[in-house]
Amino acid sequence: MLELPQDLPIIERDVVRMVVRDAAGRILLFHTREQSAPELGEWWELPGGGIDEGEDYLAAALRELREETGIEAAPHQVGPPTWRRTASFRNREQRNLQHEVIVEVRLDVPGPDVNESGRFDYEKEAYFDFRWWPVSEVAENSGLFYPRSLPALIERFLAGESLDEPFELWS
Repeated sequence: MLELPQDLPIIERDVVRMVVRDAAGRILLFHTREQSAPELGEWWELPGGGIDEGEDYLAAALRELREETGIEAAPHQVGPPTWRRTASFRNREQRNLQHEVIVEVRLDVPGPDVNESGRFDYEKEAYFDFRWWPVSEVAENSGLFYPRSLPALIERFLAGESLDEPFELWS
C-alpha cells in the first residue's frame, strides 16, 4: 500500500458501495463535491456508505440504498461483493481510509428519481445531483469518478469478474 498522508485525522472503516442497475441497464451515480476541498472539483460517485457494527455487507447495502436514494430493495436483488478495494480520500476535514466492497443491485423498474429525505445533512451538501447512466457512457467517459477506475472496470464487474484493486489514494 502507498504511504497514507498524515495531513488530517484518519477515520478507518468498512464500506459497501453499490452499482445500482435499473431495468434498462443504466447505473445510478451521484454528482458530488467536497465542500471542504473545492480544489477537487466535481465527480460522479457510486452510492454507498459505512458498514455499521453488527451489519454485514448485505444489510448495509439495503440500508444505505434506502437512506441515500429512497429506493427499497430486497436481499435477492443484491449481488455478492465481487469487487474489493481500499481507498483514501479527504472528506469533511478528515482523511477516510476505506476498505470497500462493491455489489450490484438489480432493480426491476426503470431508474426512479432519488428521494434524499433519508440523507444526512452533509450528504445533501455533497450529493447535488444524480443521473442514471448507460454503462457504455461510463466506460467511454474521461471525466472524474469515484472509484477513479469505474470507467475501466464497470463492464468487467457487471460481466461477473471478481476484482481486487490496488490501493487508491483518491485525494
